[in-house]
Parts: sequence; C-alpha cells; structure tokens
Amino acid sequence: MTLRIILRGLLVIAVLLLIGYSLRDVLDQQWVDAQIRGRGATGELLFVVICVLLGSVGLSRQVIAFLGGYAFGVGYGFVLSMLATVAACMTTFYLSRFLLRAFVWRHFSERVRRVDDFIRDNTFMMALLFRLLPLGSNWMVNIGAGASGVRSVPFFAGSTLGYVPQMLIFSLLGSGARVDEFWQVVLAVVLFVVAAVIAAYLFRQYRQGRILTRSTGDKIGV
Repeated sequence: MTLRIILRGLLVIAVLLLIGYSLRDVLDQQWVDAQIRGRGATGELLFVVICVLLGSVGLSRQVIAFLGGYAFGVGYGFVLSMLATVAACMTTFYLSRFLLRAFVWRHFSERVRRVDDFIRDNTFMMALLFRLLPLGSNWMVNIGAGASGVRSVPFFAGSTLGYVPQMLIFSLLGSGARVDEFWQVVLAVVLFVVAAVIAAYLFRQYRQGRILTRSTGDKIGV
C-alpha cells in the first residue's frame, strides 16, 4: 500500500509540474499578475473565494495548494490555500448534512456507509489519517461525512491537521515551478515520500490496534 500511495502522489506531482511549467508564462502575465498578485487584498480574497467554490465541488486540494504557492510563494500561498481548503471542506460537509442528505443517501448510500464505518469510532484520528494519505476522493469523504452522523468538530479538526503536510508540499512545488527553484521541487518530492511513509505506518498501527481491540472484546464477550 505504501508504494502505491507514493507512486500515486508522485504522478500527481509530475502532472502539476508539467502544467505549471507549460502554462507559467500565460499564468504569470495574463492572470496571476492581473487578477491575483497585483491586486493586494482584493486578489487574495478572489483567490480564496474561487478556490472555496471550486474545492466545494471537487477541485483537488493539491491543485489549490499548488496554485497558492504559484501565485503567492510558499508561506502566504500555504496559508491562503489552507484557508480555502478548510472552508471548502466545511461548505461541502454542511451542504451535504442539511440540504442534500436525502439525495446523497439515495444515490451514494454505499459510499456514505463506508465513510461512516471508517471514521465514526475515532473521528479525529481517522479524518487525520485519511487526509495524510492520498487515498480516494477527499470530496466524497466530505459528502459522506456530512450525510452520515459523524461529529463535525473532531472531523474538521482532524482534517485541518491532516491537510498541513501535503498543502505545504504542494505550495512548495507551486512556488518552485514559478521561480525555477529546482531545489524546492526536489525538497517537496522528498517531503512527500517521507510524509507518505509515516502516514502509512501510522495507519497500519492504528488499524492493527483496532483489530486487536475488537478481537479482545469479542473474546471476553464485550
């Protein structure tokens, strides 16, 4: 599983870098400079609003972080993309919970059950681990969590903390693609591999702990 996670993540990195390098002149001169980087707080707000809207309907958080790093550099790009991603997560969650619950259960009942089974026992930890690992669709997790009965506060807290490593890594990638800093790209790839290995290890440890706990409980009649 760890190797598959790493390969999938490296493929995402390669695709984003290819897009960034091929479009950097157009983005720099015609959009980023005109609409985002050169407009102060207005451009920053525009970036966050657009990313919240697109993120709430499925835009990848890696893409949001990459664009944030591309437009604002590593530090500020990371902060703004984190803000947009968490807001998009909350938007999708509450739309699913209060407005679309019947529709989601009717059309995606099996996925909702899988999400609920995965995170209901320890919502904070499982949300954290799921965000650390590039597994499945984060958008569908937000929808499934909203439609299920999981508590919102630990879900948002675990998600926010779990977003940090990959958001920082892809902000670093975006900044490197913009300013031709090859060392930033290399550092981002190394950090991604390390984070994926650690996250996969933590997931295995947590899953084994759950299996052991359930097995012990069954034996003593719990």
